[in-house]
Amino acid sequence: MKIERKKLRTAEVYTASLNDIMFFLLLFFLIISTLVTPATIRVLLPQAKTSEKVVVKKQINLTITSDHRYYVNQKEVTFENVAPQLSNLLAAKKPAEEVIVLLHADKTLNLQDVVSVIDIGNKLKVKMVLFTQKQKS
Repeated sequence: MKIERKKLRTAEVYTASLNDIMFFLLLFFLIISTLVTPATIRVLLPQAKTSEKVVVKKQINLTITSDHRYYVNQKEVTFENVAPQLSNLLAAKKPAEEVIVLLHADKTLNLQDVVSVIDIGNKLKVKMVLFTQKQKS
């Protein structure tokens, strides 16, 4: 004797709680991402009304802190080694590549300190861009 079932069972996946799980995951990653700080050297940039963001193919970051410490691409060097370090980086560039040195100078520095570094860039015939911070109105 063959007994047939009247109700056919279908497989279901209960997805009502997935929305809550996805919301909490999104919230978790948003909170964690605000806590992560990149490993950068902090300097107070001078303010300018016409600041712009610079987009370049290849850039070299040159940072001068308020206590006269020089960093070329996050690596600390002495003032005497800034020119050789920059020339080594410029020698490693590709022929069709444009290199710009992004100068991050602390606003408490003397003008002569900044001009000395710009003079090194002029001797090496490289474009230098002095970073500023937009004034808050």
